[in-house]
Amino acid sequence: MMIERQSLELALPGASIGAAAGAMAGGLVLFAGQPIGVAALSALALAIPLAVFGGLYGVLLDQGVFRPGTFGPIGLFWMVGFPLSRLVQESLFGVGLAEGVLPFLGYQAMVGLGFAIGFVWMHERLMPHWLVRRAPDNPRAEALLGLYLQYADAMRARKRGRR
Repeated sequence: MMIERQSLELALPGASIGAAAGAMAGGLVLFAGQPIGVAALSALALAIPLAVFGGLYGVLLDQGVFRPGTFGPIGLFWMVGFPLSRLVQESLFGVGLAEGVLPFLGYQAMVGLGFAIGFVWMHERLMPHWLVRRAPDNPRAEALLGLYLQYADAMRARKRGRR
C-alpha cells in the first residue's frame, strides 16, 4: 500500500515531536559529560527512529487506527516504538545493553508509556493547528480536523453535563 502525499503531510507533527525528543535526549547525553560529537550522534540515533514512529502515528491516525482523545492504543504503540528506538540508539552509541536485550527492552517499554503521555499531550496541541492550516488543500486533513472537532464537542458536552 502506497502512502499518499496528503497522508504524509499528516505525519509531520508527530515526526517533528519525535525528532525534537531525540534531540533533547542528546542534550542530556552532553549534560552527562559525553563529548559533543558523541552527544550529537547519540541524539541523531534516537531522533531518527522517534521521528519515524511519530510520523507513523500520524499516518495511522489518518487511516483510522487511532482516534483523537484515546490513550490506550497509543500507549501500546509507544511501548513498542520507544524501546525499538532506544535499541537503535544503544546499539550504535550506548552501553545500556550490558544486562541483556530483554531487560533493556522491558525497562524501555515502561519508559515508553511515560513518553506516550508526553507525545500525546504535545500531539493533541499541535495537530489541530496543523490541520486547520492544511485542510483547505488536503481533504485528509479536513476529514481528520472534523474528527478532532467532534471530539472537542463531545468533551464540551460532557463538561456541561457535570455542572
